[in-house]
Amino acid sequence: MSKPNKSKNLTKQKAGIVIIILALIVLFQAGCEKENTPESSIVINEVMPVNTSYITDQNGEFDDWIELHNNSSLSFNISDYYLSDSKTKLSKWKIPAGTTISGNGYLVFWADKDTTQTGLHTNFKLSSAGEKVYFVTPDFLIIDKVEYPAQSEQLSYSRNPDGTGFFRWQSPTFNSSNN
Repeated sequence: MSKPNKSKNLTKQKAGIVIIILALIVLFQAGCEKENTPESSIVINEVMPVNTSYITDQNGEFDDWIELHNNSSLSFNISDYYLSDSKTKLSKWKIPAGTTISGNGYLVFWADKDTTQTGLHTNFKLSSAGEKVYFVTPDFLIIDKVEYPAQSEQLSYSRNPDGTGFFRWQSPTFNSSNN
């Protein structure tokens, strides 16, 4: 009779060890999940490559623009990240120090090739013939990109719903929801 009890105890011990191992695996995987970072939360949300009368910058100029959206409820400092319209030069325009994007917020950059103006003005313009726009980490990893086709009308190429949807041409929603 002692043999069956010993066998039962050994089986219970093995089952206990398996349960402990599975619990450790689950805990380890939870600790390895991607953090809530700009890389996982911020996307290009809208671009407007033809702006001749929709909205002006602080100097009264109708410039093209790029809008980022933060899908997280946390604010992020995106200083030293980059915007570019060239895959071969991802570091084309460095986002200035002190630039943050609020939780669930929007941030607009003027794509006007006029870096002497105050504010967020890139050193490149958007092409009405269509092109790609990149949002890039300080380590030159592409976080997000959008390729928009040629456009001659004053429409923006926008994600709908914000931050997660597919892009489509629609009426611009400068610094606000595309929905």
